[in-house]
Amino acid sequence: MWRAIAPACFGSRPVTVPVHNMASMQPAAASRSSPLQTPPASNYFSGPGSVRPGSLGAWAVALRPPSLLVAVSPVLVGTALAWERTGQVDAMFVMLILAAAVLIQILTNLQNDVGYTVRHAERGSRVGLPRATANGWLSVAQVRTAIVAVVAITLLLGLPLVQARGIPVLAMGLASIVAALAYMGGPRPIAYTPLGELTVFAFFGLVAVGGTECVLAGDTTTATWLAAGAIGGLASAALALNNHRDIAHDAEVGRRTFGVCFGVAASQRLYAWALLAPFALTVALAAVLHALALLFPLVLLPVAWRLRGEVAACRDGGAFTRLLVRTFKLELVFALLLSVALISARALG
Repeated sequence: MWRAIAPACFGSRPVTVPVHNMASMQPAAASRSSPLQTPPASNYFSGPGSVRPGSLGAWAVALRPPSLLVAVSPVLVGTALAWERTGQVDAMFVMLILAAAVLIQILTNLQNDVGYTVRHAERGSRVGLPRATANGWLSVAQVRTAIVAVVAITLLLGLPLVQARGIPVLAMGLASIVAALAYMGGPRPIAYTPLGELTVFAFFGLVAVGGTECVLAGDTTTATWLAAGAIGGLASAALALNNHRDIAHDAEVGRRTFGVCFGVAASQRLYAWALLAPFALTVALAAVLHALALLFPLVLLPVAWRLRGEVAACRDGGAFTRLLVRTFKLELVFALLLSVALISARALG
């Protein structure tokens, strides 16, 4: 069954999407194994009956552990970039940056959970993982208290970094916190616009990688922004897939994501471009630094190509969740290989 959704964004023509979130599409490559194949995300959620209100399991549902990989990857790459240039990094600063990055992602997830609940958006045909506050496993007050605590801890961790590098680091930190809160907060959340993927690209790519190298090395170079663009692209691919899964539901609750605005086919293309463009940027990075070792991450190109093809074959929320976790893992492995390549490039001269 199909239905036209209106109004679409910016006065465009209505977008037609399947009300069952593409569930009728035929299975194809989704069941094939891959180097990044993962079982259902049941390691922290195994069904409504398994979660007790206020338990660690309830907090795990709100925190979304697999998504924390998005915060680790840019710090790895930013640190490797600094090492490639200077041959040294401050280990304490690296740990502070990593902790702050993970806390920013936690902040985003907590705000996401409570924001959907207070906006009564957790209804209809949504097929993604459950939200803790919507199911009564955590109260809105509990999560909001946790949000305040996370912001406070993040600011405290950032103080030594600001003392070392000054106002630019303070500006990046505050902007990241504001973006995390604004994603599902305020009068017009970013999550209700087509700008979600662009926001992730900016903050989990450009700001996170560039900020890390800036703190550790004192400034940035052209190579910084090529690497940051690659990491940001893969991070935005995860959100593109998440929003692609929820097109029908988002339209029902008034969210005008990229997929709702421009349709299923455009949403699939966005995911594909976000997956594949980082490999082109990697080639450019190798050329800029005159280091063939930086082509090492290209070994993952077949994996990215397979993920691109599997999105059309996802039949239900579980299939989308497995593909989403594999996308998170792709970014982390890409970041690890790129970091190893950067360190190797310096060692090889």
